[in-house]
Formats: sequence, C-alpha cells, structure tokens
Amino acid sequence: MKRRVVVTGLGVVSPLGNDVLSTWQNLLAGESGIAKISKFDASGFYTQIAGEVRDFQPELYLDSREVKRTDPFVWYAMAAAREAWAQSGLEQGMFNPEKAGVIIGSGVGGISTIESQHLLYLEKGPRRITPFFAPMMISNMAAGNVSIAFDARGPVRAVVTACASGTDAIGEAFRTIVRGEADIMFAGGTEAAVTPLAIGAFCAARALSARNDDPQGASRPFDSGRDGFVMGEGSGVVILESLETAKARGAEILAEIWGYGCAGDAYHVVQPHPEAAGAARAMAAAIRDAGWAPEEIDYVNAHGTSTPLNDPLETRAIKNVFGEHAYKLAINSTKSMTGHLLGAAGALEFIVTVLTLRNGIIHPTINLTAPDPECDLDYVPSGPRKQLVRKAITNSLGFGGHNATLALSRWED
Repeated sequence: MKRRVVVTGLGVVSPLGNDVLSTWQNLLAGESGIAKISKFDASGFYTQIAGEVRDFQPELYLDSREVKRTDPFVWYAMAAAREAWAQSGLEQGMFNPEKAGVIIGSGVGGISTIESQHLLYLEKGPRRITPFFAPMMISNMAAGNVSIAFDARGPVRAVVTACASGTDAIGEAFRTIVRGEADIMFAGGTEAAVTPLAIGAFCAARALSARNDDPQGASRPFDSGRDGFVMGEGSGVVILESLETAKARGAEILAEIWGYGCAGDAYHVVQPHPEAAGAARAMAAAIRDAGWAPEEIDYVNAHGTSTPLNDPLETRAIKNVFGEHAYKLAINSTKSMTGHLLGAAGALEFIVTVLTLRNGIIHPTINLTAPDPECDLDYVPSGPRKQLVRKAITNSLGFGGHNATLALSRWED
C-alpha cells in the first residue's frame, strides 16, 4: 500500500481576501473580486479589468530588506505559506528538516520585476540594473524563499506548466511523500501578473473579457455570453504530510489526497484538444490513482475559465470520464469570482475543494444566467448549496496542452 497523504494547513492570498477565511466567506456569498485595474493606467488596453490583490502589506510576512529584494509573486507565496504553517500547528524542532520540502509553481514568475528593470535599463543604462534582478525574476524563487524561511532542506523545486502549475505542484508534492522522499511538503502556486506587459499580451491574443463596464459580471463560466477570461493574481499554499507524521504529532487533518493525474494534449500551444482528450486522460488517471470508481465522486471544481473553447470542452471531458454520472455531479468554477490566477489558480481551487469537503457546502458559479447549450451539467448557478461531499476532483488545464487533476476526500478516519 502506498503512503497516505493528508492536508494539515491552508494559506491563501486572493482577489477575495488575503487569507483563507475571507476568501471562503466571499465565495459562499457569491461576491466577485473583479474590478477596474488600479495598479497601472489600463485606459488604453482592450481589457481594463482584473482580479487584483488589495490592501496587501508585504512587511507583515517579510522584513523590509527582503521586500525590496523580492517580486510580488514571492510576497504572496510567503504570506500563504505562513498562514498554512500557522494552521498546521507545526513548529521548528518538530520534524527533520531534511524530510521537509517545497514545491511551488508559477506561470510567469517575476514579470513585474522584468518590466520595471527593463524600463530602468532603457532610461538609465545597464549599470542601474539591480544586482538582485536575477533572483527576483526567476520562477523558482517562491519555492526557494519558502524553503529558506522554514528550514525545509528536502526536495525543493518549482513547477512551470502555465495554468496547471499549482495543481501539478501539489500533485508532485503528494508523490514526493508517497515515495518516502519527504514527510512534510509545502506545495502550491503563486502569481502576480496584473502588469501592463502581461495584460497586454493576453489582450493581443484576444483571450480576455472586454466587459469593462461590468467587471463583476465579466467572468461567466459556462454561460453563453462569456467572451474570455479575467486575469487574477494571488497565491495558494498547502501543507501536506504523511498520515503517520500528522497523527504522530496530533495534527488536525483537513482532507486526504488519494490521486494525481496529468496528461498532455500534444495538439496546440494555446488551444485545447478539440475532443478534450488530454483533460479526460488527466481526470481518469487521477481517479485510477485514487483507486476509485467514477461513480463515487460527488463534486468537481472545474477549470472553468469563461473562454469560448474551454468550457464546452471541459464539459465534454467530464462526460467522457463519468458517462451518465456526469449529470449527478455538482460542478462549479471558482474563477467566476476570483478571475484566473494563472499558475496559482489550481492551488487556490484545491484549497476551495478542501473547504468544500470539510464544510459540506458548495460555492456557486456566479454570472451563469444563460447556459451555453453545450454546457448542460449542474454548475451550481443559484447560490451556495449545502451538500455532503465525500470525494472530489479538481481540474487545471494550461497553455502548451498541460492537463492536471487531483483527487481528494473528506477526512473521515
């Protein structure tokens, strides 16, 4: 039997709040975190809205010198990691540092640092580039800084699989514990890409919603009126432990991970496979890894991006995997309220799935007023739903054809 892996800590920074509780409460209330962009003048952009992190104070999580030497994507990861650590009840001296590790992904890393340092170079020349530019921009630095802060000397690495990064990071951390390479892992994703260059890039691709006059109604997963995704930012970090380690120290267990699956489309750099084959294989692989039958699953936290291609294709993939049981599943999209956190999306949505299992309540998919005829499943459109959820999966699909799914259950030892 493979080692069992449980979740003992959760941490969040999101457009709905800078901690787990406020984010969860706002999700249940159906509140949108999407508004006009305030971080720069977006008046000349095709899209002028985003899910920004607000009222964030990095000095609460790093000292002032560290704040100046790190990019916001690292700030968010450190804040989420500290919240997860506090909830877990872990303390230094409780564990062997060489059996503790970190895997935190990011889709684009320190893009705001890249932009600001390039402008400085153009205006004042190469001598004015900060000596900290390299460690501020590279995507592994969220994992590196968390490792240093918590003295985690085991496996430490980053995952970069676009919008599947957070899910893949948690999946790889899960496997690291199953293999016995670590007993405790920080895992998740982080992103701070609400910047002129990043917004401009997705505007140029016409991937973003242009509902600038209706920010809170712009993210419309599975709705026939959807016109693109809304960029978000933030971080989700969890603490995973082997069941033996968690029980030995009397930890409160929040959920159990049973399976992880990933698959490539091998089709197109940005478009999903027209038969949703990769997404279906990832779901099937996670369920098989868990040792479950598809009919045992109650709930799916969908990738649900609000793009014309993703939503019907993800729906098709769910039908391909679950057959008639697909119509009995409760499905929702967290992105309807947070926007798309890119490399952090899967980690936030994993945390939302843990909270759903733990609390027996499913948050709504907001703005679903005129369902796309191809999207005919139960997406929980009319307010939060009280429902006992015992087993669930959460999906993430990314540019490059990356597909990842995690299977987890309510803790009922």
